[in-house]
Formats: sequence, C-alpha cells, structure tokens
Amino acid sequence: MNKINLINNDAFNELINIEDNSIDLILTDPPYNISKYTTENVYIGERRLNTKIAEWDYIEFNPQKLVKIFKRILKPNGNIFIFTSYNMLGMWHNFFDKEFDTFQFMVWHKTNPVPCIYKKTFVNSCELIICLWNKGHKWNFQSQEEMHNFIETPICSYPERLIAPKHPTQKPISVLKHIINIASNKGDVVLDPFMGVGSTGVAAIEVSRNFIGIEIDNTYFQAAKSRLL
Repeated sequence: MNKINLINNDAFNELINIEDNSIDLILTDPPYNISKYTTENVYIGERRLNTKIAEWDYIEFNPQKLVKIFKRILKPNGNIFIFTSYNMLGMWHNFFDKEFDTFQFMVWHKTNPVPCIYKKTFVNSCELIICLWNKGHKWNFQSQEEMHNFIETPICSYPERLIAPKHPTQKPISVLKHIINIASNKGDVVLDPFMGVGSTGVAAIEVSRNFIGIEIDNTYFQAAKSRLL
C-alpha cells in the first residue's frame, strides 16, 4: 500500500523538514497572482459573475523562495512540474533556469473553458506547466505522441470537481496522472506543497506512487484528507 502524508500548515514552514534528496517528483499548483488582472464586475443581464480567483491569490507569491528548497529535496534523477500563468512565467524562468539543466514548459489546453462573454479578448483556454530536470532524470515516454508538450482535456467538472468546498483552480486527475506517469515510477514519492483539495494526491495514489501533500487552508486540507485517507 502506498504511503500518504498530509500536512496542514504553511508550505514554507514544512518544506524545511523534508529530507535532502528524498523527493522523486514535485508536482504543484501555486498561486498565479492573476486576480489583479481580472475584472470583477462582469454581468450577464442582471447576473453578476465574480471573476476574482480567491483572496489568497492576491498575496504576492515569490518563486525565488523555492529555488534552494526544491534543489535540496529533489533526488538527482527527479523532476519538477509547476502549473503557472503568463504573468509568472518570466519570474520562474529568471530564478530557476540557471539552476537546472533544462527549463521547458507544457501547455494544457482546456476544451471547455469559461466563455468570453463580450468577445473583447481571447478565451482563456490554456495554462502553462513549467518542467525542470537535470541530466539523467526519469522519463517514461512510450511514444512520440506522449512527448508532445501539449495536453488537451476538459476542465474539472462534476462529479470530479468538488462543490463544497469549491476550489477555483482544481486540476483534472487525467492531466496530473499523465505527468506523474511520464515523470516518475511506481513506488516513487510525489510532493505537492500547495495541495489544495488533494487532486495531485488522488492521481498519485491511483498510479501507485507515495504522496506528501501540504496545504495551509484548513477547509481545503479537510477536503483533501477526506479524499485520500
């Protein structure tokens, strides 16, 4: 049976306790800080759509704080995959590119994104996934098709998407399993320090990996706990 370790605390307080060279795959979805770019007053008739992500997304997130931590805890043959957005990509590249042999990205295309009501801009149908590794890293591609840096799936919907609590950026299990399968082996340790409602953990356990998840929000943590324990 695979091991599951769930921690309800600030990731930066807990990551210091993780042993050196003990993590095979870091797969995580930290804040994008994209809320400040969204319009909060969008209406369909008299119905108001709240386009704000969440209050926690307004708290400034600095990727630089993770560089030394991730390098210390990752195994020499480990991989890192980080969901992010256009506004953060430059910061991640600036701090991480020189620290790893390879800095690449994948694109997750959502086949059913939230529509753009007034047709004044592009539909936000894509998210970026940063990919980091060193020479000799694990790689489990079975075909050229799997090697594309492009994943296309629907966004998370019921019954997979939780209603209570509703996490605004819950990721589909299918996307997470795809990454876990190509970037780690059975029995490996997958870490998500910004766990949310635990989707990375669900995906990891389904494909026979061990999982460590850290989440600061107690409501999200309890939801993850109920899904995983």
